[in-house]
Amino acid sequence: MNVRSATPDDFEAITAVARETWHDTYDELEPETIDQTVDNWYTDDSMPLEAPGTVVLVAERDGELVGFTHAVVQGETADILRMYVHPEQQGEGIGSALHERLIAEIVSTDAEQVRSIDFAFNDASRAFYEGLGFEQTDEGDVEIDGEYYSEAIYTLDL
Repeated sequence: MNVRSATPDDFEAITAVARETWHDTYDELEPETIDQTVDNWYTDDSMPLEAPGTVVLVAERDGELVGFTHAVVQGETADILRMYVHPEQQGEGIGSALHERLIAEIVSTDAEQVRSIDFAFNDASRAFYEGLGFEQTDEGDVEIDGEYYSEAIYTLDL
């Protein structure tokens, strides 16, 4: 497996992984809502590769993009906004490899804390981040298609 920085050519595959993962993971959302959200949130406009503090990494296996992560570092805090592994590849260490490389990138900045934000109902995400030493430290809400969903915020001090 290869973990590398994303390029503009990766966005079609990033969107495909996000779509498959959202449909597999987020049963609480309507399929049409998922498709619309993925189309809006997983583009080169929503993850600008050249923006200061932006880190977008992809994981490839056998030439196929199987996972990605996106974080933004602002001052002493880095926010992991996205971390997805294709459902058929989950449990194979891809998320851990992405996380390890992402943390190395973040450590090279002035960040002293990393936060991860995900739907509160995503038990797999909670288990993943808690297994990496994160603790849930806050809650929030995100609006999707006029509906509000609870988010859990996990924190790790570097």
